[in-house]
Amino acid sequence: MVSGTIQGKIDTIEACLKTSGEPMPRRERFSISPIGEYYRDLLEIDAWINARTASAQANSLLCAKLQERETRIKDRVAYLARKRGITADEMWVQISKGKAEDLSPGEIVDDANSDLDD
Repeated sequence: MVSGTIQGKIDTIEACLKTSGEPMPRRERFSISPIGEYYRDLLEIDAWINARTASAQANSLLCAKLQERETRIKDRVAYLARKRGITADEMWVQISKGKAEDLSPGEIVDDANSDLDD
């Protein structure tokens, strides 16, 4: 017998297939390395206090930390883009597509050197 939650997901996928002929897009899952006993305990307790699963709480904490660092991350992408002589948007796309590569010192764009010396 299939549980209600799983059956609901199956029904949703089947409905999507019937209406569009395409399967519903699926978000890629990824795993992280173990966080250690102490941090696992903190996560379990934090999750319990917030009435969430440890997985849901970890997701929430990661998203909150990324939001906190968003400006800093964008600044770092802009820095890397200047070294390459491209826009920050172009650098963002390269990183997102997995096409960004490390530069050797000889590949740094000369115009970028004045900004990098600060």
